[in-house]
Amino acid sequence: VQLQASGGGVVQSGGSLRLSCVASGFALGLYAIGWFRQAPGKEREGLSCISTRDGTTYYEDSVKGRFTISRDTAKNTVCLQLNNLKPEDTAVYYCARRWGVCSRRGYDSWGQGTQVTVSS
Repeated sequence: VQLQASGGGVVQSGGSLRLSCVASGFALGLYAIGWFRQAPGKEREGLSCISTRDGTTYYEDSVKGRFTISRDTAKNTVCLQLNNLKPEDTAVYYCARRWGVCSRRGYDSWGQGTQVTVSS
């Protein structure tokens, strides 16, 4: 079981990035995939989740309207489009899987993280 997150980088405030989470070793369609982030000195924060079974999506208020989660089951990939980025979005972003539907808890496998840095 492996989740590989990528797509991070350095952008200016207002810019965009597209993060990808490629899953291997399991059938993506049976799981929900969530995106989280952790900034230095702060607790890990849940951002968004997609139930790959039916495409149901969830967003935290802090990113609603700016971030969009999507899935490509054929490629075993879940993406997170980050738009209108702000300096406070700077963090390491992680994807994780959870059996069944989206929830704030119960994630059992995590990717290695990808750094997003937003300059003002």
